Formats: sequence, structure tokens, C-alpha cells
Amino acid sequence: MKRRFALSVAVAALVSPAMGQEMPANILSATLREGWRTEAGTQMAALELRLAPGWKTYWRAPGEAGIPPQFDWSESENIRAVAFHWPKPEVFDLNGMRTFGYHEALVLPVEFSAADAGRPIAVKARIDLGVCNEICVPVTVSVAGELSPGAAPDPVIGAALARMPEPAARAGLRAARCEAEPIRDGLRLTSRLAMPPLGPDEVAVVELSDRTVWVSPAETRREGGELSATADLVPSDAKPFALDRSAVRITVFGAAGRVVEVEGCTG
Repeated sequence: MKRRFALSVAVAALVSPAMGQEMPANILSATLREGWRTEAGTQMAALELRLAPGWKTYWRAPGEAGIPPQFDWSESENIRAVAFHWPKPEVFDLNGMRTFGYHEALVLPVEFSAADAGRPIAVKARIDLGVCNEICVPVTVSVAGELSPGAAPDPVIGAALARMPEPAARAGLRAARCEAEPIRDGLRLTSRLAMPPLGPDEVAVVELSDRTVWVSPAETRREGGELSATADLVPSDAKPFALDRSAVRITVFGAAGRVVEVEGCTG
């Protein structure tokens, strides 16, 4: 069996006593799956979360009312870079608000690049995330463990990697163009994707690599073979800024659970 490393989980509930809802004793459990050394020399591990029945947690772009997860790996050793491989999330519509996340379980593959390939990777991190049922509470998990390079591939992590969004080319994307115009407190970005429909009610999510820039929910429209998504981008200083179009990611959600990711666009 794969070694798993226990996490300490601290839950801080932002709940008014008047709400009167009792928190489950085991609202969240978490383990770090050790993973294996890839052909590229990286370590493919995973964070595995198990939530109480009926509870959910959020995707990297949580939507209108979600809590975005935040990761701090600064106390880890022998880590040069960290890459996340998010499985496609569910779309939740509640009280007129749309959010994106995972019900009751999430295996999130995390790929570590070692500073020294000859040494093991020692993981020590703090992860802040939100979990929700009828209410939402912030949760902090602290993870620690040493990742050995000699382990065999983990089928649980492999299954999570297989549930990632479709690449844009496989979904038939022919072109991705972006037009940006200044607004009072930032930019308005309109992305135009030449691709076949994913279903009758497509939803697009726009993201930037710079997570300090607030991105509004996108207004999504389909006109024949083109899908457009318009979102406002507001940086911390609330001023127009230079946009790196290669750092724009557009994720399109369609029918029957189809999710497609588009990396970068042209002007």
C-alpha cells in the first residue's frame, strides 16, 4: 500500500451563533499521497481531501461566492517549483450564484520539481480553503511528509489525472483571440473562441496567472461557431494595466460534464 502522511486539520468557523448549525466532528480529513518520480524527473504526488457527507470544497477559481484555495509551500525543502493538475470540477447553482468545486472528495495531483534531483523532497505546507454545506467555513490544513523517488505509480492519482479538462485542440479549437479595453479600474477582456459547441448552456471562466487581479464572472455568448466570454479584470491598484495574453486561461463548461481548457490567446 502507498504510504500516506497524516495532516493536522484546524477548522475556524465564521458562523454566527444565531445560525445554530452544529459543525460535524469530522468535517474534513486529508492525506498526502506520496506518488512517484515521473520520466521528466518530477515527483507526481497528490493532496487527497475527504469531506463530511453533503459538504463541498472549491476549485482554483471558485466562482461568485466560493473561497479560493491558497497554498504556502515556503517551509518545504528541495522544491524548485510546484504545478497543480486540477480535475474538472462540478458547477453548482444556488440562490442565483454559480460556483465551481467538488462534492465530498478531491484528489488533487501536485507535481513537484526538485532543486536537487538526487535528494528526496520534504513537503511542509499550509493550505487555506473553504468548505460549504448550507453555510461556509474556512479550513486550514498543515501537511508534512517526505516524498521518496522510488515509489510505483499510484492508480488513484492516475485516475485524478485522467479526469482533467479536455485539451482545447482535442475539443476542436481553431483560434482563440482576446480583445482588451481600458475601464476605470482595470481592463475589460473579451475572449473569442472558434470551437464547436459543448452543449446548449456553455459557461466560460476567465483566469489570469496573476491571482492578485480580481476577475469578474464572464458573460458567455454563443454565435454559431464562436463562443465569446467577457470579463472585467481589476488589479489591486484599480488601474488599467498591460495584459500578457499568453497568461490568460479560459475554461469552458458544457453539457454532460464536458470541460475544456484554453491556454493563452492572441490579440
